[in-house]
Amino acid sequence: MQTSRAYKISLFLLLLVTLAACFLNISLGSVNIPFEEVLEVLFFSNNTNSSWHYIIMEYRIPKALTSVLAGSGLAVSGMLMQTMFRNPLAGPYVLGLSSGASLGVALVLMGATIFGGLAGSFIFSSWGIVIASSFGSLLVLLAVMLASVKLKDTMAILIIGLMFASLSSAVVSVLAYFSPATQLQQYVFWSYGSVGDLSWAELGILSIFWTLGIGLATFSIKNLNSLLLGEQYARSLGMNIGKNRALLIISTSFLAGSITAFAGPIAFVGLAVPHLVRQVVPVNDHRILLPAVILGGAILMLLCDTLAQLPGSDHTLPINAVTSLVGAPVVIWLLVRKRKFIF
Repeated sequence: MQTSRAYKISLFLLLLVTLAACFLNISLGSVNIPFEEVLEVLFFSNNTNSSWHYIIMEYRIPKALTSVLAGSGLAVSGMLMQTMFRNPLAGPYVLGLSSGASLGVALVLMGATIFGGLAGSFIFSSWGIVIASSFGSLLVLLAVMLASVKLKDTMAILIIGLMFASLSSAVVSVLAYFSPATQLQQYVFWSYGSVGDLSWAELGILSIFWTLGIGLATFSIKNLNSLLLGEQYARSLGMNIGKNRALLIISTSFLAGSITAFAGPIAFVGLAVPHLVRQVVPVNDHRILLPAVILGGAILMLLCDTLAQLPGSDHTLPINAVTSLVGAPVVIWLLVRKRKFIF
């Protein structure tokens, strides 16, 4: 009873930190807006500076919500893959979804001169990048799903995902070698990742895929707990391994694929957050771990995005670089401090 209460307190504290990080993210940026004005816009009326109101409502709030969805979605998909493969180094992109998305975007941005006007027309539309990324992820997902039907060995699926990632990266490298500098630069900027470019409409579509992915993960909680003790044990409990594997792959594809499509490939979060959360909330029960990972991913992404904005400056750092620069030392410090690896 005491242990259950302690976990509830931990989740409540994580929720409070998430709300605080969200407010901090909305309050800070290149334009200095007083805290009382931020509160005025968020909770009271529109009787404030029109420019500040527009910045908060049309840029900072969508950016903060995107950070929450991206961080929590990548963290949950990383947790699913680590449990499914029983590998602490597995992440949300282990199935090759990110590489497939990168290939789709590369074909649009760097292959325009090869494929002509149709591909070129996509460049001038943000939806073109989203469609290309989604299509690339979908192709890889279909290939992995086909492999999961024919293969009984989970590790074989992991290897196939890595091979698709290598194949996609090779094609991207060839395209990059022959592309003009301007097109190569566009692709590099996309690969940095960004949570600040989404409109409310795009955010709505991303939230739908996020809800579907989290819903499937929640539906699989009992099976995830069984998989921690191995597939043989899970089978002895009557679990359909193939069906459960398909659900986990689809859930990960909804989360990681949609986030990559709208925000670009964001590294480190999906791999590290489950381990960070296990250090703070040392439990393997996914009924507790799932909401903790959701909140932990949101906190990390919100804080990293706040730092990436360089408050008070006109410059913005690549979110990919910030997540690794901030997150990696924290993981190392926690592991050294705890002196044990929880999984």
